[in-house]
Amino acid sequence: MRQYQIVPSEEKGLSHLSLTETNQPEPGPNEVLVQWQATSLNYHDYLVAIGAIPVEEGRIPMSDGAGEIVAVGTEVQQWKKGDKVMSLFFPRWIEGLPSPNTTRYISGETSAGFATQYSCVPAISLTKFPEGYAFAEAATLPCAALTAWRGLFIDGQLQAGQKVLIEGTGGMSIFGLQFALAAGAEVYATTSSPEKAIKLKEMGVKEVVNYKEDERWGRTITKLSGGGVNVTLDVGGGSTMNQSIEATAMNGHIISIGILSGGRKGSITFPKFFFKHLHLHGIAVGSRTMQEQMVEFIEKHQVRPVIDRSFAFHELKEAFQHQESGAHFGKIVVEY
Repeated sequence: MRQYQIVPSEEKGLSHLSLTETNQPEPGPNEVLVQWQATSLNYHDYLVAIGAIPVEEGRIPMSDGAGEIVAVGTEVQQWKKGDKVMSLFFPRWIEGLPSPNTTRYISGETSAGFATQYSCVPAISLTKFPEGYAFAEAATLPCAALTAWRGLFIDGQLQAGQKVLIEGTGGMSIFGLQFALAAGAEVYATTSSPEKAIKLKEMGVKEVVNYKEDERWGRTITKLSGGGVNVTLDVGGGSTMNQSIEATAMNGHIISIGILSGGRKGSITFPKFFFKHLHLHGIAVGSRTMQEQMVEFIEKHQVRPVIDRSFAFHELKEAFQHQESGAHFGKIVVEY
């Protein structure tokens, strides 16, 4: 079978990705053998692929996977051959609050990922995916979609009729837009592309602000929304946080879920933050229980992912190069 691995390289960039041939594994008593059919790209996967997040030599990358069970271990009862499943970002976070132990293992980083045609997975580290979904659609959900769903409904406590701000047009942001609209919320958005702004409006966004043309876009969002939004999905970290604070209404929730645009470090305007009585949540994806709840939400509201482009298995590097360009709108997938 074919499999990608992360290998040492003197060169920068995607030279760490190596496509190899290896033997198909056999499942242990509490494992299932999955034939993976698709994965999707996340910023975290990109950082692993270019060596920015150091991993063990030979690590299989990619945190998203959708596939079909082709064999089950002797002790497995919840799955059978032919079941269609998707992966977990945190394969050991099953339920409850996160802990150092349950979040220590990260698919594609500190444990094996899914850029492989077959792998053995603990039976507990999978969920079903939405009825009627293709493998490529399901592969977009475990990281980006679950992050957006948790941010809005678990930490953000979003209710129908409230207002939401999404930043940018990456996979997580577009899922946030779709989930918020499905829940009856009013959505505002930022982008730097006039073409993408048109697409956002076509999807149902009430107002779009170009953040390159408007450096104080947080103030503009506050005016357009009549006092600020109730939930902001912040994807930029230090580069966007002050504007997110500006855009969020009193008693609102800011969900910090990314460090795009060089936002690893930054400063906060604290007076505005605490006089608005804001709630700041730092989150990373979610648990198996949350993923199961998200699948129910998707099936109930008939949400379908926006897929920007699909690549073949041998084109994983090309897929990452497309991600690097920033031209994508929604998710980039790789099909096996």
